Amino acid sequence: QVQLVESGGGLVQPGGSLRLSCLVSGHTGSSYAMGWFRQAPGNQRDLVAAISRNGDQIYYKNSVKGRFTLSRDNANNTTYLQMKGLKPEDTGVYYCAAQATRPVADHFREYDYWGQGTQVTVSS
Repeated sequence: QVQLVESGGGLVQPGGSLRLSCLVSGHTGSSYAMGWFRQAPGNQRDLVAAISRNGDQIYYKNSVKGRFTLSRDNANNTTYLQMKGLKPEDTGVYYCAAQATRPVADHFREYDYWGQGTQVTVSS
């Protein structure tokens, strides 16, 4: 059974940084393309960034380009979302997700497995 566990969320001031991690268990690290989604209260779950199985394709939401960096370490079954220059509008629950259908996928319905989420709050 595939399980995803996120970590690294927290409270940070505007302009600060956080690194989120997503550990995949139950399958080899390169079996799935991965995505990170953000969900703010009252909003749907939107893709922030996605990465292909071997990392050769990476997609970023326009609002995070230049501030967020997505990477993966398949040997350790872990995906990382490095977030810098955080803004209050980055606040939300961040979920990592896995899918095996497309190189990268941008809609939550395309993902098969989900983590439990980690809260990121950007506030002074």
